[in-house]
Amino acid sequence: MTGRNPGRPDRTNLTTSRGAALYIGALLGPGLLLLPGLAAAEAGPASILAWLALLGLSGLFAAVFSALGRRFPQAGGVIGYVTAGLGRPAGQAAGWSFLIGVIAGAPIVCLIGAGYVTDLIGGGRLATSVAAALLLLAVLVLAAIGLRASTGVQLVLVGLLITLVTVAVAGSASSVTTANWTPFAPHGWPSVGRAATTLMLSFIGWEAVAPLTTRFARPARQLPRVIAIALATTSALYLGLAVVTIGVLGPASATSVPLAALLGRAVGTAGPAVAAVAAVLLTMGTVNAYVTGAEAMARQLLGRDAVAERGSAHASGFLAAITAASVALITLYGFRLASVASLVIVPTALFLAVYLGCMLTAVRVFGGPVRRIAVTAALAVVVMLAYCGWALAIPAIVALAARASARRGQARGVAHLPRVAEPAPSCSPL
Repeated sequence: MTGRNPGRPDRTNLTTSRGAALYIGALLGPGLLLLPGLAAAEAGPASILAWLALLGLSGLFAAVFSALGRRFPQAGGVIGYVTAGLGRPAGQAAGWSFLIGVIAGAPIVCLIGAGYVTDLIGGGRLATSVAAALLLLAVLVLAAIGLRASTGVQLVLVGLLITLVTVAVAGSASSVTTANWTPFAPHGWPSVGRAATTLMLSFIGWEAVAPLTTRFARPARQLPRVIAIALATTSALYLGLAVVTIGVLGPASATSVPLAALLGRAVGTAGPAVAAVAAVLLTMGTVNAYVTGAEAMARQLLGRDAVAERGSAHASGFLAAITAASVALITLYGFRLASVASLVIVPTALFLAVYLGCMLTAVRVFGGPVRRIAVTAALAVVVMLAYCGWALAIPAIVALAARASARRGQARGVAHLPRVAEPAPSCSPL
């Protein structure tokens, strides 16, 4: 390759182990601290079927996004992929939907961490809301002074999450009882679809690592291994956690702090405290990554690549926008105007809309096995979108606004925005 300095190690190539770590880091997030409980509340023991279905769908996503990364190596992410297949208005809609989904996910992550804190020290919804607001404030202060969590820090946090889940699963597995699996579908079979839609946020992340496909020295050999390692690792963690959440906790599995309950069984009275500390660390690290990634994507969508050169006004305004959105959602939760489940459906609908756009792009630009895989994945996404109900209005409004903006730009003769590479988040959006 031209321009490579033989005297230095090639920092563009990824080893198989490093690539697998990045893929796993992109898929796992603090949603694992909450979503198993929400899924159990939706469908009871039958939520295990939702986990199994989504693990299969995750494999389809991996194949499609890997193909998109190889076909459009300069596209840089969902905006470029959807633009290449469906046109600029659709690409802009995908970008804004993803950005709004990330911003909407930040207060949910704060509520997850706060829930584990108040579970330990006591307090109701208002106390959880106050704790969430304090966590958000701490992260925004760090962002305002320019402190950003590195990819290495994010991978350490993901390692912490893997350790906690492994200890919880291994330590409580002996307490699984068959009685907790009956009745299997207490809320009816349609509840499995609702649980799958809720759990979808744990399977977002393949789009973030798609651009990495070109960084492997031997992608044809390395990429299948990396995907196999990532799928095997996440499958073991997800299924293990789902099985023990249902089999150990039974009816009590419908909780917002399932990992605290499992760690209590695994390591004793220190379990909830360990879970609370870990939840706070994961919350701060993840929201910090949200702010960094969302700010970069906003610059891309607005065509403001020189924000830093224009002073701190744009950065301050962006942090203010995140603060306003987060405070509004946390307040709705605190005053019982919205539940965590109803808040989760907002980013879910937005991310599903983005994934649908990417799958349709693959249907349009590929043939053979990739097209068939993309068609299957697109149909599955459509089914889950049908469970989003009122939240479907949000991506619809974003799409209409993007189309109207594109028409105004064409009327003024505005050129297409450049396809600036999106930064790959080092952890799942939730």
